Amino acid sequence: MKAVIGGDVSHAVELLRAGELVAIPTETVYGLAANAFDPRAVLRVFEVKDRPAFDPLIVHIGDRVQLERVVAAWPREAEALARMFWPGPLTLVLPRHPDIPDLVTSGADTVAVRMPDHPQTRELLHATGFPLAAPSANPFGYVSPTSAWHVAQQLGDRIPYILDGGPCGVGVESTIVAPLPEGGWELLRPGGIPVERIEPLVGELAYRRKVGPPVAPGMLSGHYAPRKPVHVGDLTKLARRFQGRRTAMICFHQEHPAFRCEVLSPSGDLAEAAMHLFAVLRELDESPCEVILAEEFPEEGLGRAINDRLRRASAART
Repeated sequence: MKAVIGGDVSHAVELLRAGELVAIPTETVYGLAANAFDPRAVLRVFEVKDRPAFDPLIVHIGDRVQLERVVAAWPREAEALARMFWPGPLTLVLPRHPDIPDLVTSGADTVAVRMPDHPQTRELLHATGFPLAAPSANPFGYVSPTSAWHVAQQLGDRIPYILDGGPCGVGVESTIVAPLPEGGWELLRPGGIPVERIEPLVGELAYRRKVGPPVAPGMLSGHYAPRKPVHVGDLTKLARRFQGRRTAMICFHQEHPAFRCEVLSPSGDLAEAAMHLFAVLRELDESPCEVILAEEFPEEGLGRAINDRLRRASAART
């Protein structure tokens, strides 16, 4: 089987209704989608990605009708967050509806849900009539895809269709938050919505430090990693450490001397840097460099999400 890349939403709908998998565009990254109510199709997602069954999936919805079939409770703060950020790159982890298969949530009593902001995928969700379970469309642990071609490179021989929606506008996965039993909300994963925009609606976010099975995607310490080793920190010190090696550097807005240097945003725009991050990681992984060195980005706005992905990429290879 060789995946076809195209823009035919109706064909994607037919495949999903038949229990097949389709790679779909979102504003964050491309997802590998299946009918969220079809356990066999969801199982195929895990098989195609080589994803461990303990890592839950995000359910994508197109409207409030689908939301009511996914979550069992809807806190007041969730309504405020949805009004502000949906459709968009924010995922909420809430009590699951009984109709959601255990496989989607990895047996947890909560489900991760969001409403994506991409015209083709929103059209797709409305046409199918059911929500889609859709993690990133790449082998588990590898760099997330931000174009249809990225998907084809990694999963093109394992799925029938890739819905091409162009390059992703945000470029990093969604921010994930969840309500705490004692009140307040916690940040499970930084992402496309900065913490600074969320906290005025729900108060200061707690940061999860518990050890245990993940309750949402992207919480494992080693993730989002290229095959080549990644090291994050002070570039001058790292350059000395790897002197004599073919080093590639990932920089925010200023170039550094290296075998190859990639500047994510010459203007110093964190949103632009996030949009380019995964594509640059893929390019460097395919380049002749031996090791990838990345500087730490400002720990604010989308810089938090960039740092999170770089640290996980580094942890996956150490």
